[in-house]
Amino acid sequence: MKINKILKKILVFIIILYASIIFINQQKNLNAYTNEKKVLSDKIKQQTERKQTLVATKENITSPEYIEEVAREKLDMYLPNERVYIDMGE
Repeated sequence: MKINKILKKILVFIIILYASIIFINQQKNLNAYTNEKKVLSDKIKQQTERKQTLVATKENITSPEYIEEVAREKLDMYLPNERVYIDMGE
């Protein structure tokens, strides 16, 4: 009888220990998945913003203002008789 009580206590202790270990491991996995979800959500947000920017650029790509802006900034082209001032202070 005494041995049965001791075995039952040991069995209950082992079950509780096993359940605790599983719970801790599941909590670690849950935290990792939560962090991964946050990172992926941030990436989705960034890509959505980038897409909106590209769509806006696509809509304006044929406008004279956009063409002039690209010519000035990327190609260093200016209108005839236009004065260009260069800041030498920088």
